[in-house]
Amino acid sequence: MAEEFKLGKPALVCRWRLAGRSVPLLNRHMRALSQRRVQGEPLTVNLLGWVKQHIEWSLAEDPSAVADGVLMLVVDEDGQAAMSTGAYEPLADASPEALIERAATARAEADATGIAPEVLCCSQDGALVLGAPESSARSGAVTFIRQLAETRGHAVSFDPALPERARIGIAGTLALISDEHGVVVDAAPGDSGEAADAVAADAVTDELLTFLSSSFDKLRDSVR
Repeated sequence: MAEEFKLGKPALVCRWRLAGRSVPLLNRHMRALSQRRVQGEPLTVNLLGWVKQHIEWSLAEDPSAVADGVLMLVVDEDGQAAMSTGAYEPLADASPEALIERAATARAEADATGIAPEVLCCSQDGALVLGAPESSARSGAVTFIRQLAETRGHAVSFDPALPERARIGIAGTLALISDEHGVVVDAAPGDSGEAADAVAADAVTDELLTFLSSSFDKLRDSVR
């Protein structure tokens, strides 16, 4: 009799958006997954192969899978993994404060696993500013959004202090780049004082962030 599979204590959790029982950014997610760590060690080649094969073949043929939901990959401390799908739930709170806190939580996760699944960003002087060290490894969503911005002719820079600048209101309109949620633009840009004047004076800010957010949505729609 086969031994019952039991997943141990989770050490890594990845949440990737689905579209029509497929993962639109799968190759980017897989490259990022290969750079993640569990207990300080890289994931095995066998595990990476299982993840990709399961998504490309088993998931596509599974009638019980949520077609346009979220795929969750869990790897335990021993390197065992399990996958499941569930309904997608938009962020209940997209205020600047909530986005900053989510980015901080993701940064702490990166300290343990090597990659932050969510990164804060803003548009400044026509450039996309990512709130992470330039030397850091990047999630699938971040690599996609960076390429989009550069293709559109916008410079991309890195500022690890962006969350701190955002907390004191000197970062303009914020957005969260997320493997699960895409690009979430803050729901409450500054509405008074000097910060609001700065945002109003730079129309490129909202245009760039809106473009990046809509492009992520269009990508999912194209593969349904």
